[in-house]
Order: sequence, then C-alpha cells, then structure tokens
Amino acid sequence: MQRFSLAIVFFWLTATAFAAPDLDKLRLPEGFSIDVFASDVPDARSLALGDNGTVFVSTRARGTVYALVDTDRDGKADNVYTIARSLNAPNGVAFKNGALYVAEVSRVIRFDAIEENLKKPPEPVVVNDTFPSDRHHGWKFIAFGPDGKLYVPVGAPCNICAPDPDRYAVIMRMDADGKNLETFARGIRNSVGFDWHPQTNALWFNDHGRDWMGDDMPSDELNYAPEAGLHFGYPYCHQGDTPDPEFGGQRKCEEFTPPALKQGGHVAPNGLRFYTGEMFPQQYRNRIFIAQHGSWNRSTKSGYRIVSVAVTDGTVVEYEPFVEGWVENDDAWGRPVDILVMPDGALLVSDDHAGVVYRITYGG
Repeated sequence: MQRFSLAIVFFWLTATAFAAPDLDKLRLPEGFSIDVFASDVPDARSLALGDNGTVFVSTRARGTVYALVDTDRDGKADNVYTIARSLNAPNGVAFKNGALYVAEVSRVIRFDAIEENLKKPPEPVVVNDTFPSDRHHGWKFIAFGPDGKLYVPVGAPCNICAPDPDRYAVIMRMDADGKNLETFARGIRNSVGFDWHPQTNALWFNDHGRDWMGDDMPSDELNYAPEAGLHFGYPYCHQGDTPDPEFGGQRKCEEFTPPALKQGGHVAPNGLRFYTGEMFPQQYRNRIFIAQHGSWNRSTKSGYRIVSVAVTDGTVVEYEPFVEGWVENDDAWGRPVDILVMPDGALLVSDDHAGVVYRITYGG
C-alpha cells in the first residue's frame, strides 16, 4: 500500500511539472498575450533578475533553486540550470552586486558571481542564520529596498497566536552582509510579497489573513508602510476593523495601521511588483500587479488570478482583475505565485502548480 501511494505521488509531481498548460483558458485585457517562458520548472515560486538577464526561480517544497537563461532573447528560456538542491524551503531569492541571495526558513545564504558560474555554482556563503526555525509560515520572500537593505519577513508560527513581537509576525531588514538586523514593521501574519513605489520609495506589501473565521473573513490585505515602526494589527485585529475572537479584547483596532485594500477572503496574495516597464500602455505605469495564489480551505475557490492596483499618494484608487482563468468549474489547473518585470517590459509570472513560468506581453 505504501509503495502504491508513493507511485501516485510521483505520478502527480511528474504530471504537475510537465503537463502543458492550456493558455487559451486564460482571459487578459485586449491587446495582451500570454505564453510559456519556461515549462520545466517544478514548484516555481519567487523570481529574481540577474544583471545579465538570468531569471532565478525558487521553490518551496522541492528545496531547489533554478536559473533560466533566454540566450537568443526570443521570450523563451533556452536553458534551465540547477543552482542548489536540498535547501530548507528556499522560497526567497534576490540579486545584488553579482550575487544571488536565497532565503531558507532560518537563514539567508549567498551565491557569489553566480551568473558566471551557472553550470558549476559556488558553495554558498551564510549571510545570516539567526531567524526562527519554525516551518509554519517560515518560508520567506526577500527583496532589496531602495535603502540597499535586504528585507526579510518572519511569519507567525501558527494560524493565530501571540508570539514574540520582536521575532515573529514582522518584516525585518538588514545590511547586505547580514549585519544590523532590525524590525521594520510588526503585526503582519504572513507576507510573501512586497515592493517599493518607484517614485516615492514607500513599501507596499501583501498579508495573508487568518483561517477559520468563514469563507469571506477576514480579508487578505494590501498594506502601505511609508515609514518604519508601524503595526498592522495581528493577532488582535484583522482587515483593520475586525477584532480577533481570541485576542481582540486585548487591544483595539483603532491602535493599528489599517490596510490600504481588502483583497478578499483567502485569495492568498503572494507576488507583488510595481510595473516599471514601457511595453504596456501608459495606464499601467507604476501600477501594482499582484499574484493571488488562491484559497486552500474555502468552500468555493477564490483568488487564482493576477490583479492590478492603481495607487495615488498612498491610497488605492482602482483594483481590478488582469489575468483570470486558472480555475474551471471550481477546479484549479494553475496557481500564480510571483511576478517579475523584465527589461523589455514583459511580465513573467511563476506557477508552482503547473510548474511553469509565463510571459505576458502587449502587442497593441
């Protein structure tokens, strides 16, 4: 029986990694097209771009980090290199000064001069290994901010609890060498996507709301953090106006920074990027694109799409779908995870369920 079960799991993983997605099912605004940039990327999660155009792709369950190279610049990856294996949920990747930074559960490591050594990656250097080892919300999205610091979130080690506020449910930041680690923001249950406004340098980030309060409560959040030291409510207050059934009596919602946008219950917003390219029409410049990974415990599925958000002076002025169709008859065949703006203005989108990276372009 055990041998039969393992065979089923192997078949599922293989089918997930190599089944060709039916892109005709996806709906985009007029003039936009979507294609497959790379198809052999099982469990594709976070994305980062190297100086020479290499696209680095993390995974979570597989412990692997990939590098995708489009040698002839035709919009499709020609080579897929394996940078590392057997890592501890290496969900976060970032690139700076020729080095690839990878966030595992309890540490951040660095692969120096990586684009010159894709076929034979160097041994990693440990940047900082002082993060908690809890696997519950322990996987991380990382990115370098306009201040040159590496931002590293640490999720709550639970669905709902009151952990050490200096160690959990926070977004932290540190120097590129791992020194001067400090807390930037608190009260954040689980953020696995953030970016900075290209004009104001203010941080915008997603946050996953708690589970088991119903299909639509609480909403997942888009938050605005123009300065350090803000608290966004967890575990006392959800979506800015809803006290937690267990912890809500300890503090009032009015004490905390409310979300800039309620994205909907259990949509699981992951990747978040401001559009800084020039390929898309003017109306999309400096808009936020968010990959909503999709619900796992809702009676009917929500999320499983890419949305765009227009913001002005720290305020959301428009929120609308951009790509839909990964769910058919309440059955999901794809789950978008992260977004990356390419030098030519195209958008890459990772999909850990289909095991691919998509490329979205605009043709007028």
